Amino acid sequence: MAMIIKDANIRTACCFSEPRNKSFHIEFDEKNAGSLRLKQVLMEQAVYLIEAMGVNHFISGVDLCVGQFFAEIVLDLKRDYPEVTLECVIPCEDQAANWTIAQRDRYFSIVERCDKETLLQRHYSKDCIRKKKEYMVKQSNYVLVLWNGKHGGAGEILSIARTLGKMVILIDFNTYEVRLI
Repeated sequence: MAMIIKDANIRTACCFSEPRNKSFHIEFDEKNAGSLRLKQVLMEQAVYLIEAMGVNHFISGVDLCVGQFFAEIVLDLKRDYPEVTLECVIPCEDQAANWTIAQRDRYFSIVERCDKETLLQRHYSKDCIRKKKEYMVKQSNYVLVLWNGKHGGAGEILSIARTLGKMVILIDFNTYEVRLI
């Protein structure tokens, strides 16, 4: 029987990524049945990663929509799992500049409560989002991905994870089925 030794000095990390699609964010209503089911699946996966895989550090890009939901789930789990930490990776200082006031308020609330804030660069560049994804995957043992079956943000992080030999947990956006790849 394998035993997981929890040592505060050893970090086992998991990052989260979602599809990068503006219509996905606009159409997502976190109060409908599908969204509530997705939140439940994300919570279940986070608990599984903590309890079964020894994950004690989660990394989020704090993207609009599901990226923020996942970060909030991790913050909530810290009550029951005080060893868990949340790192927010900010690709550039003006990441939230074009968001609504409510979106920015939610974003800054999450960042204020996280354990570590990592700013990758001061100003936006065409490759800053790719740099964020690479950083998140390199820092992680596990990569949790919400996948809509299309290329884009989640497809790019899948490619990075495969190249680096990371374990990927895929959540199908349409069915909420979870599988390892």
